[in-house]
Amino acid sequence: MVMAFLATLLLQGEARAEFTVCNQTLDVVNLAVGQEIDTAFQTDGWWTIGANQCVNVIREELTNRYIYVYATDVFGHAILSGSTDMCIERRRFSIRGIEECWQRGHIAARFYEIDTLEQIRWTFFLTGRSP
Repeated sequence: MVMAFLATLLLQGEARAEFTVCNQTLDVVNLAVGQEIDTAFQTDGWWTIGANQCVNVIREELTNRYIYVYATDVFGHAILSGSTDMCIERRRFSIRGIEECWQRGHIAARFYEIDTLEQIRWTFFLTGRSP
């Protein structure tokens, strides 16, 4: 019954969100996303996600098993980080490549790796607790 309901929810809806992040914290968060595009890693940011809100950050079907996310609070303090170094900027950005962030004038940040299990759609729930 629950699976049928979830399947119905996935099939309904006009917007086809392929990678969605839901902020289940009580705070506004800023989110950056990394993924491999055309054999090179790329990071993009920022999406601002209000408390108890969801945002579609990748709109096409997922082709990568691993998606990387980095989240900060409104003061710029990391609230979700991981072990994969990638590049960010303080303002909106799209950065090709993840090597030598500082040398290229970017900021290095540690992104959290999400295993989408090779699904074409995935929703990640940001809870404020370490995943």
